[in-house]
Amino acid sequence: MLSRQFVREHPDEVRRALETKGADVDLDRILTIDEEWRELKARGDDLRQERNEISSRIGELKQAGKEEEAQDAIERSSELKAELAEIEERAEELETELERALLTLPNIPVEEAPIGDDESDNVERRRENFEPTRRLPEDIVPHYELGEQLDILDFERGAKVAGGGFYFTKGEGARLEHALIQFMLDHHREQGYEDVFPPIPVNSLALEGTGQFPNFDRDDVYRLGGENDAPYDDSDLWLLPTAEVPVTNMYRDEILLDEDLPLKHQAYTPNFRREAGEHGTETRGIVRSHQFNKVELVNFTRPEDSPERFDELVEEAASVLDALGLPYRVLEMCTGDMGFTQAKKYDLEVWAPANDEPDGPERGGRWLEVSSVSNFHDFQARRAGIQYRPERHESAEYVHTLNGSGVAIPRTVVAILEYYQNDDGTVEVPEVLQPYMGTDVIDGSEPVGESAVGAGRRE
Repeated sequence: MLSRQFVREHPDEVRRALETKGADVDLDRILTIDEEWRELKARGDDLRQERNEISSRIGELKQAGKEEEAQDAIERSSELKAELAEIEERAEELETELERALLTLPNIPVEEAPIGDDESDNVERRRENFEPTRRLPEDIVPHYELGEQLDILDFERGAKVAGGGFYFTKGEGARLEHALIQFMLDHHREQGYEDVFPPIPVNSLALEGTGQFPNFDRDDVYRLGGENDAPYDDSDLWLLPTAEVPVTNMYRDEILLDEDLPLKHQAYTPNFRREAGEHGTETRGIVRSHQFNKVELVNFTRPEDSPERFDELVEEAASVLDALGLPYRVLEMCTGDMGFTQAKKYDLEVWAPANDEPDGPERGGRWLEVSSVSNFHDFQARRAGIQYRPERHESAEYVHTLNGSGVAIPRTVVAILEYYQNDDGTVEVPEVLQPYMGTDVIDGSEPVGESAVGAGRRE
Protein backbone atom coordinates (compact mmCIF):
# COMPACT_ATOMS: atom_id res chain seq x y z
CA MET A 1 0.00 0.00 0.00
CA LEU A 2 1.27 3.45 -0.88
CA SER A 3 0.91 6.09 1.81
CA ARG A 4 -1.54 8.86 1.10
CA GLN A 5 1.25 11.38 1.66
CA PHE A 6 3.38 9.72 -1.03
CA VAL A 7 0.46 9.65 -3.47
CA ARG A 8 -0.33 13.29 -2.72
CA GLU A 9 3.26 14.49 -3.08
CA HIS A 10 4.35 12.24 -5.99
CA PRO A 11 1.35 11.89 -8.32
CA ASP A 12 3.52 11.75 -11.46
CA GLU A 13 5.50 8.82 -10.07
CA VAL A 14 2.27 7.01 -9.22
CA ARG A 15 0.93 7.68 -12.74
CA ARG A 16 4.08 6.16 -14.23
CA ALA A 17 3.63 3.06 -12.07
CA LEU A 18 0.01 2.76 -13.20
CA GLU A 19 1.08 3.08 -16.83
CA THR A 20 4.06 0.72 -16.73
CA LYS A 21 2.19 -1.92 -14.70
CA GLY A 22 -0.90 -1.64 -16.87
CA ALA A 23 -3.19 -0.81 -13.93
CA ASP A 24 -6.52 0.87 -14.61
CA VAL A 25 -7.05 3.09 -11.55
CA ASP A 26 -8.59 6.59 -11.46
CA LEU A 27 -5.80 8.45 -9.69
CA ASP A 28 -7.50 11.82 -10.18
CA ARG A 29 -10.49 10.55 -8.21
CA ILE A 30 -8.20 9.43 -5.37
CA LEU A 31 -6.48 12.83 -5.30
CA THR A 32 -9.87 14.58 -5.27
CA ILE A 33 -11.07 12.47 -2.35
CA ASP A 34 -7.87 13.21 -0.46
CA GLU A 35 -8.18 16.96 -1.10
CA GLU A 36 -11.80 17.06 0.08
CA TRP A 37 -10.91 15.00 3.15
CA ARG A 38 -8.07 17.36 4.08
CA GLU A 39 -10.30 20.40 3.61
CA LEU A 40 -12.94 18.87 5.87
CA LYS A 41 -10.33 17.98 8.49
CA ALA A 42 -9.02 21.56 8.44
CA ARG A 43 -12.56 22.96 8.68
CA GLY A 44 -13.31 20.58 11.54
CA ASP A 45 -10.19 21.70 13.41
CA ASP A 46 -11.26 25.34 13.02
CA LEU A 47 -14.77 24.59 14.29
CA ARG A 48 -13.42 22.70 17.32
CA GLN A 49 -11.14 25.57 18.19
CA GLU A 50 -14.01 28.08 17.89
CA ARG A 51 -16.30 25.87 19.97
CA ASN A 52 -13.66 25.44 22.68
CA GLU A 53 -13.17 29.20 22.83
CA ILE A 54 -16.96 29.79 23.07
CA SER A 55 -17.32 27.11 25.75
CA SER A 56 -14.73 28.83 27.91
CA ARG A 57 -16.46 32.20 27.37
CA ILE A 58 -19.91 30.94 28.37
CA GLY A 59 -18.89 30.51 31.99
CA GLU A 60 -17.20 33.89 32.02
CA LEU A 61 -20.28 35.62 30.59
CA LYS A 62 -22.58 33.98 33.10
CA GLN A 63 -20.26 34.89 35.93
CA ALA A 64 -20.27 38.50 34.71
CA GLY A 65 -24.08 38.53 34.66
CA LYS A 66 -24.26 38.84 30.87
CA GLU A 67 -27.05 36.28 30.43
CA GLU A 68 -28.13 37.43 26.96
CA GLU A 69 -24.61 37.19 25.56
CA ALA A 70 -24.17 33.85 27.30
CA GLN A 71 -27.36 32.53 25.66
CA ASP A 72 -26.11 33.67 22.23
CA ALA A 73 -22.86 31.86 22.88
CA ILE A 74 -24.73 28.68 23.86
CA GLU A 75 -26.78 28.82 20.67
CA ARG A 76 -23.63 29.32 18.59
CA SER A 77 -21.98 26.37 20.36
CA SER A 78 -24.96 24.18 19.43
CA GLU A 79 -24.72 25.30 15.81
CA LEU A 80 -21.01 24.46 15.78
CA LYS A 81 -21.70 21.04 17.31
CA ALA A 82 -24.24 20.21 14.60
CA GLU A 83 -21.98 21.47 11.82
CA LEU A 84 -19.01 19.59 13.25
CA ALA A 85 -20.98 16.35 13.45
CA GLU A 86 -21.95 16.71 9.79
CA ILE A 87 -18.36 17.39 8.77
CA GLU A 88 -17.02 14.48 10.82
CA GLU A 89 -19.56 12.09 9.29
CA ARG A 90 -18.59 13.14 5.77
CA ALA A 91 -14.87 13.02 6.61
CA GLU A 92 -15.29 9.49 7.96
CA GLU A 93 -17.03 8.42 4.76
CA LEU A 94 -14.21 9.91 2.69
CA GLU A 95 -11.61 8.29 4.94
CA THR A 96 -13.10 4.87 4.29
CA GLU A 97 -13.40 5.52 0.57
CA LEU A 98 -9.83 6.78 0.41
CA GLU A 99 -8.40 3.79 2.29
CA ARG A 100 -10.19 1.37 -0.05
CA ALA A 101 -9.04 3.33 -3.11
CA LEU A 102 -5.41 3.36 -1.94
CA LEU A 103 -5.55 -0.46 -1.77
CA THR A 104 -6.07 -0.52 -5.55
CA LEU A 105 -2.83 1.34 -6.34
CA PRO A 106 0.08 -0.95 -7.35
CA ASN A 107 3.54 -0.76 -5.85
CA ILE A 108 6.14 1.53 -7.41
CA PRO A 109 8.74 -0.43 -9.42
CA VAL A 110 12.39 0.24 -8.65
CA GLU A 111 13.98 2.73 -11.00
CA GLU A 112 16.17 0.12 -12.69
CA ALA A 113 13.31 -2.32 -13.45
CA PRO A 114 12.95 -3.08 -17.18
CA ILE A 115 9.98 -1.29 -18.74
CA GLY A 116 7.72 -3.62 -20.68
CA ASP A 117 4.23 -4.91 -21.27
CA ASP A 118 4.43 -8.67 -20.77
CA GLU A 119 6.73 -11.69 -20.39
CA SER A 120 8.30 -11.04 -23.80
CA ASP A 121 9.96 -7.96 -22.29
CA ASN A 122 11.55 -9.78 -19.34
CA VAL A 123 15.35 -9.77 -19.26
CA GLU A 124 17.39 -12.94 -18.91
CA ARG A 125 20.23 -12.32 -16.46
CA ARG A 126 22.02 -15.67 -16.55
CA ARG A 127 21.83 -19.42 -17.19
CA GLU A 128 23.28 -22.09 -14.94
CA ASN A 129 24.15 -25.81 -15.11
CA PHE A 130 24.00 -26.13 -18.91
CA GLU A 131 27.70 -26.86 -19.37
CA PRO A 132 28.06 -29.70 -19.31
CA THR A 133 24.59 -31.25 -19.24
CA ARG A 134 24.09 -34.97 -18.64
CA ARG A 135 23.57 -37.25 -21.64
CA LEU A 136 19.86 -37.36 -22.36
CA PRO A 137 17.91 -40.11 -24.14
CA GLU A 138 17.28 -39.54 -27.82
CA ASP A 139 13.53 -39.47 -27.25
CA ILE A 140 12.62 -38.00 -23.90
CA VAL A 141 9.25 -39.15 -22.58
CA PRO A 142 7.16 -36.27 -21.14
CA HIS A 143 6.74 -36.46 -17.38
CA TYR A 144 3.02 -37.18 -17.54
CA GLU A 145 3.55 -40.22 -19.77
CA LEU A 146 6.59 -41.43 -17.87
CA GLY A 147 4.82 -40.96 -14.54
CA GLU A 148 1.97 -43.21 -15.64
CA GLN A 149 4.34 -45.78 -17.14
CA LEU A 150 6.21 -45.97 -13.81
CA ASP A 151 2.90 -45.82 -11.89
CA ILE A 152 4.13 -42.91 -9.76
CA LEU A 153 1.59 -40.36 -11.06
CA ASP A 154 -2.12 -41.16 -11.19
CA PHE A 155 -4.28 -38.51 -12.86
CA GLU A 156 -7.39 -40.61 -13.41
CA ARG A 157 -7.81 -41.56 -9.76
CA GLY A 158 -6.99 -38.01 -8.66
CA ALA A 159 -9.80 -36.69 -10.83
CA LYS A 160 -12.10 -39.41 -9.46
CA VAL A 161 -11.77 -38.23 -5.84
CA ALA A 162 -11.34 -34.46 -6.32
CA GLY A 163 -12.02 -33.51 -9.95
CA GLY A 164 -9.81 -32.29 -12.77
CA GLY A 165 -6.59 -30.55 -11.77
CA PHE A 166 -5.87 -32.95 -8.89
CA TYR A 167 -3.70 -36.06 -8.95
CA PHE A 168 -2.07 -38.74 -6.82
CA THR A 169 1.65 -39.25 -6.46
CA LYS A 170 2.36 -42.89 -5.58
CA GLY A 171 5.25 -44.96 -4.35
CA GLU A 172 8.52 -43.44 -5.50
CA GLY A 173 6.63 -40.40 -6.82
CA ALA A 174 5.32 -39.62 -3.34
CA ARG A 175 8.74 -40.37 -1.86
CA LEU A 176 10.32 -37.96 -4.36
CA GLU A 177 7.97 -35.15 -3.24
CA HIS A 178 8.67 -35.88 0.42
CA ALA A 179 12.41 -35.99 -0.25
CA LEU A 180 12.34 -32.62 -2.02
CA ILE A 181 10.37 -31.00 0.78
CA GLN A 182 12.64 -32.31 3.52
CA PHE A 183 15.81 -31.54 1.58
CA MET A 184 14.69 -27.94 0.99
CA LEU A 185 13.74 -27.42 4.64
CA ASP A 186 17.11 -28.79 5.78
CA HIS A 187 18.94 -26.76 3.12
CA HIS A 188 17.30 -23.44 3.96
CA ARG A 189 17.65 -24.08 7.70
CA GLU A 190 21.40 -24.04 7.11
CA GLN A 191 20.92 -20.64 5.46
CA GLY A 192 19.47 -19.25 8.69
CA TYR A 193 15.75 -19.84 8.16
CA GLU A 194 13.45 -20.67 11.06
CA ASP A 195 10.72 -23.21 10.35
CA VAL A 196 7.07 -22.31 10.74
CA PHE A 197 4.05 -24.43 9.88
CA PRO A 198 1.17 -22.01 9.38
CA PRO A 199 -2.60 -22.47 9.29
CA ILE A 200 -3.80 -23.58 5.87
CA PRO A 201 -7.01 -21.47 5.95
CA VAL A 202 -6.43 -17.71 5.99
CA ASN A 203 -8.88 -14.88 6.52
CA SER A 204 -9.65 -12.04 4.15
CA LEU A 205 -7.63 -9.48 6.08
CA ALA A 206 -4.55 -11.66 5.70
CA LEU A 207 -5.09 -11.83 1.92
CA GLU A 208 -5.58 -8.07 1.91
CA GLY A 209 -2.43 -7.55 3.97
CA THR A 210 -0.18 -9.26 1.42
CA GLY A 211 -1.97 -7.69 -1.55
CA GLN A 212 -3.97 -10.58 -2.99
CA PHE A 213 -7.22 -8.82 -2.06
CA PRO A 214 -8.95 -6.74 -3.29
CA ASN A 215 -7.07 -6.99 -6.65
CA PHE A 216 -6.49 -10.75 -6.87
CA ASP A 217 -9.18 -12.59 -8.83
CA ARG A 218 -11.22 -14.19 -6.05
CA ASP A 219 -12.37 -16.86 -8.48
CA ASP A 220 -8.82 -18.23 -8.27
CA VAL A 221 -9.05 -18.79 -4.50
CA TYR A 222 -10.99 -21.53 -2.71
CA ARG A 223 -13.41 -20.04 -0.19
CA LEU A 224 -14.48 -22.20 2.73
CA GLY A 225 -18.25 -21.80 2.68
CA GLY A 226 -20.27 -19.10 0.98
CA GLU A 227 -20.07 -17.67 -2.49
CA ASN A 228 -16.73 -16.33 -3.74
CA ASP A 229 -18.28 -13.02 -4.81
CA ALA A 230 -19.97 -12.38 -1.45
CA PRO A 231 -18.59 -9.50 0.65
CA TYR A 232 -15.70 -10.56 2.83
CA ASP A 233 -14.46 -9.63 6.29
CA ASP A 234 -11.95 -10.97 8.79
CA SER A 235 -14.23 -13.90 9.68
CA ASP A 236 -14.04 -15.37 6.16
CA LEU A 237 -11.70 -18.27 5.55
CA TRP A 238 -9.97 -19.20 2.30
CA LEU A 239 -7.51 -21.98 1.42
CA LEU A 240 -4.14 -20.30 1.11
CA PRO A 241 -2.86 -19.72 -2.44
CA THR A 242 0.71 -19.35 -1.09
CA ALA A 243 2.38 -19.54 2.34
CA GLU A 244 3.43 -15.93 1.79
CA VAL A 245 -0.01 -14.96 3.12
CA PRO A 246 -0.03 -16.52 6.61
CA VAL A 247 3.70 -16.17 7.26
CA THR A 248 3.80 -12.46 6.40
CA ASN A 249 0.65 -11.83 8.42
CA MET A 250 2.11 -13.54 11.49
CA TYR A 251 3.29 -10.09 12.55
CA ARG A 252 0.29 -8.07 11.40
CA ASP A 253 -0.27 -4.99 13.58
CA GLU A 254 2.93 -5.67 15.54
CA ILE A 255 6.11 -3.69 16.18
CA LEU A 256 9.32 -5.69 15.87
CA LEU A 257 12.62 -4.71 17.45
CA ASP A 258 15.72 -3.74 15.55
CA GLU A 259 17.55 -6.76 16.93
CA ASP A 260 14.85 -9.04 15.49
CA LEU A 261 15.87 -8.14 11.93
CA PRO A 262 16.50 -9.61 9.48
CA LEU A 263 13.80 -12.16 10.28
CA LYS A 264 13.85 -15.23 8.00
CA HIS A 265 11.05 -17.80 8.03
CA GLN A 266 10.49 -20.83 5.84
CA ALA A 267 7.22 -22.72 5.53
CA TYR A 268 6.21 -25.87 3.73
CA THR A 269 2.51 -25.90 2.80
CA PRO A 270 0.16 -27.31 0.25
CA ASN A 271 -1.25 -24.46 -1.84
CA PHE A 272 -4.61 -24.20 -3.57
CA ARG A 273 -5.62 -22.28 -6.70
CA ARG A 274 -8.47 -22.65 -9.16
CA GLU A 275 -6.38 -21.49 -12.13
CA ALA A 276 -5.69 -24.91 -13.69
CA GLY A 277 -6.83 -25.35 -17.26
CA GLU A 278 -6.48 -21.72 -18.29
CA HIS A 279 -3.19 -21.98 -20.12
CA GLY A 280 -3.67 -24.35 -23.03
CA THR A 281 -0.63 -26.60 -23.29
CA GLU A 282 -0.11 -26.68 -19.51
CA THR A 283 -3.27 -28.67 -18.82
CA ARG A 284 -1.47 -32.03 -19.12
CA GLY A 285 0.53 -33.37 -16.23
CA ILE A 286 1.48 -31.55 -13.03
CA VAL A 287 2.85 -28.25 -14.35
CA ARG A 288 -0.38 -26.45 -13.43
CA SER A 289 -2.80 -27.94 -10.92
CA HIS A 290 -5.29 -26.91 -8.26
CA GLN A 291 -3.15 -28.22 -5.38
CA PHE A 292 0.64 -28.11 -5.21
CA ASN A 293 3.37 -28.24 -2.58
CA LYS A 294 5.89 -25.48 -2.04
CA VAL A 295 8.51 -24.30 0.44
CA GLU A 296 8.18 -20.54 0.85
CA LEU A 297 10.91 -18.19 2.10
CA VAL A 298 9.66 -15.00 3.81
CA ASN A 299 11.96 -12.20 4.98
CA PHE A 300 11.45 -9.07 7.09
CA THR A 301 14.27 -6.50 6.93
CA ARG A 302 15.25 -2.94 7.65
CA PRO A 303 14.51 -0.73 4.62
CA GLU A 304 18.18 0.01 3.98
CA ASP A 305 19.00 -3.72 3.96
CA SER A 306 16.34 -4.97 1.56
CA PRO A 307 18.26 -4.52 -1.75
CA GLU A 308 21.14 -6.69 -0.52
CA ARG A 309 18.72 -9.16 1.10
CA PHE A 310 16.92 -9.47 -2.24
CA ASP A 311 20.13 -10.49 -4.02
CA GLU A 312 20.87 -13.00 -1.26
CA LEU A 313 17.35 -14.40 -1.44
CA VAL A 314 17.71 -15.01 -5.18
CA GLU A 315 20.87 -17.00 -4.49
CA GLU A 316 19.25 -18.93 -1.60
CA ALA A 317 16.43 -20.08 -3.87
CA ALA A 318 18.77 -20.79 -6.79
CA SER A 319 21.05 -22.87 -4.58
CA VAL A 320 18.34 -25.56 -4.44
CA LEU A 321 18.48 -25.96 -8.23
CA ASP A 322 22.29 -25.92 -8.11
CA ALA A 323 22.27 -28.68 -5.49
CA LEU A 324 19.88 -30.73 -7.63
CA GLY A 325 22.08 -30.18 -10.69
CA LEU A 326 19.16 -28.90 -12.77
CA PRO A 327 19.69 -26.40 -15.60
CA TYR A 328 17.87 -23.11 -15.05
CA ARG A 329 17.85 -19.43 -15.90
CA VAL A 330 17.28 -16.23 -13.93
CA LEU A 331 14.90 -13.63 -15.37
CA GLU A 332 14.30 -10.07 -14.26
CA MET A 333 10.62 -9.23 -14.59
CA CYS A 334 9.61 -6.17 -16.56
CA THR A 335 7.11 -3.73 -15.08
CA GLY A 336 4.15 -5.18 -17.00
CA ASP A 337 4.88 -8.75 -15.85
CA MET A 338 6.09 -7.90 -12.36
CA GLY A 339 2.79 -8.05 -10.53
CA PHE A 340 0.68 -5.69 -8.45
CA THR A 341 2.61 -5.84 -5.17
CA GLN A 342 6.24 -6.09 -6.28
CA ALA A 343 8.82 -3.33 -6.48
CA LYS A 344 11.38 -5.77 -7.91
CA LYS A 345 11.01 -9.37 -9.03
CA TYR A 346 13.21 -12.14 -10.42
CA ASP A 347 11.94 -15.52 -11.63
CA LEU A 348 13.90 -18.76 -11.59
CA GLU A 349 12.92 -21.03 -14.48
CA VAL A 350 14.04 -24.64 -14.64
CA TRP A 351 14.54 -26.40 -17.97
CA ALA A 352 12.16 -29.25 -18.83
CA PRO A 353 13.78 -30.99 -21.83
CA ALA A 354 10.87 -33.21 -22.95
CA ASN A 355 8.73 -30.36 -24.21
CA ASP A 356 9.54 -29.41 -27.76
CA GLU A 357 9.45 -25.62 -27.78
CA PRO A 358 11.82 -23.35 -29.70
CA ASP A 359 13.19 -21.23 -26.84
CA GLY A 360 14.95 -24.05 -25.03
CA PRO A 361 18.72 -24.42 -25.25
CA GLU A 362 19.93 -26.52 -28.20
CA ARG A 363 17.63 -29.54 -27.78
CA GLY A 364 14.33 -27.73 -27.43
CA GLY A 365 12.41 -28.13 -24.22
CA ARG A 366 10.77 -25.35 -22.29
CA TRP A 367 11.15 -23.21 -19.22
CA LEU A 368 9.07 -23.74 -16.08
CA GLU A 369 8.91 -21.09 -13.38
CA VAL A 370 9.76 -22.66 -10.02
CA SER A 371 10.42 -19.55 -7.96
CA SER A 372 9.48 -15.89 -7.98
CA VAL A 373 11.67 -13.79 -5.71
CA SER A 374 10.12 -10.44 -4.82
CA ASN A 375 11.00 -7.30 -2.90
CA PHE A 376 7.85 -5.47 -1.81
CA HIS A 377 9.61 -2.61 0.04
CA ASP A 378 7.09 -1.37 2.66
CA PHE A 379 4.05 -2.03 0.45
CA GLN A 380 2.83 -5.13 2.31
CA ALA A 381 4.00 -3.85 5.69
CA ARG A 382 1.78 -0.77 5.38
CA ARG A 383 -1.22 -2.88 4.45
CA ALA A 384 -0.60 -5.30 7.32
CA GLY A 385 0.71 -2.77 9.86
CA ILE A 386 4.11 -4.45 10.37
CA GLN A 387 6.64 -2.05 11.89
CA TYR A 388 9.93 -2.07 13.76
CA ARG A 389 11.57 0.33 16.15
CA PRO A 390 15.15 1.24 15.13
CA GLU A 391 15.88 2.35 18.69
CA ARG A 392 13.64 1.86 21.71
CA HIS A 393 13.19 5.63 22.10
CA GLU A 394 12.53 6.27 18.39
CA SER A 395 9.31 6.21 16.39
CA ALA A 396 8.36 2.94 14.70
CA GLU A 397 8.97 2.53 10.96
CA TYR A 398 7.59 0.05 8.45
CA VAL A 399 9.73 -2.98 7.67
CA HIS A 400 10.45 -4.20 4.16
CA THR A 401 9.13 -7.65 3.23
CA LEU A 402 10.54 -10.08 0.68
CA ASN A 403 9.71 -13.61 -0.32
CA GLY A 404 10.56 -16.36 -2.75
CA SER A 405 9.72 -19.98 -3.35
CA GLY A 406 12.46 -22.32 -2.37
CA VAL A 407 11.16 -23.95 -4.72
CA ALA A 408 7.76 -25.10 -6.11
CA ILE A 409 7.72 -28.89 -5.86
CA PRO A 410 5.65 -30.21 -8.82
CA ARG A 411 7.57 -28.38 -11.53
CA THR A 412 10.83 -29.45 -9.92
CA VAL A 413 9.53 -33.03 -10.08
CA VAL A 414 8.77 -32.47 -13.79
CA ALA A 415 12.35 -31.33 -14.39
CA ILE A 416 13.82 -34.28 -12.47
CA LEU A 417 11.68 -36.87 -14.30
CA GLU A 418 12.67 -35.45 -17.67
CA TYR A 419 16.26 -34.30 -17.12
CA TYR A 420 17.35 -37.35 -15.11
CA GLN A 421 15.54 -39.83 -17.37
CA ASN A 422 17.50 -42.85 -18.54
CA ASP A 423 17.29 -44.76 -21.84
CA ASP A 424 15.48 -47.68 -20.15
CA GLY A 425 12.69 -45.44 -18.80
CA THR A 426 14.01 -45.28 -15.25
CA VAL A 427 14.99 -42.01 -13.56
CA GLU A 428 18.25 -41.26 -11.80
CA VAL A 429 17.73 -39.71 -8.36
CA PRO A 430 19.79 -36.51 -7.87
CA GLU A 431 22.65 -37.24 -5.48
CA VAL A 432 21.48 -34.86 -2.74
CA LEU A 433 18.08 -36.60 -2.63
CA GLN A 434 19.38 -40.15 -2.45
CA PRO A 435 19.79 -40.19 1.37
CA TYR A 436 16.19 -38.97 1.71
CA MET A 437 14.78 -41.57 -0.71
CA GLY A 438 17.03 -44.49 0.17
CA THR A 439 17.61 -45.26 -3.50
CA ASP A 440 19.55 -43.89 -6.46
CA VAL A 441 17.01 -44.77 -9.15
CA ILE A 442 13.26 -44.54 -9.68
CA ASP A 443 12.14 -47.66 -11.50
CA GLY A 444 8.44 -47.59 -10.69
CA SER A 445 6.04 -50.18 -9.34
CA GLU A 446 3.42 -52.59 -10.58
CA PRO A 447 0.02 -51.03 -11.37
CA VAL A 448 -2.88 -52.59 -9.47
CA GLY A 449 -6.40 -53.59 -10.50
CA GLU A 450 -7.99 -55.21 -13.51
CA SER A 451 -7.60 -52.01 -15.54
CA ALA A 452 -3.81 -52.43 -15.31
CA VAL A 453 -3.83 -55.79 -17.13
CA GLY A 454 -2.52 -55.26 -20.63
CA ALA A 455 -1.86 -51.58 -19.94
CA GLY A 456 1.60 -51.69 -18.51
CA ARG A 457 1.29 -54.35 -15.81
CA ARG A 458 4.20 -56.73 -15.92
CA GLU A 459 2.90 -60.32 -15.99
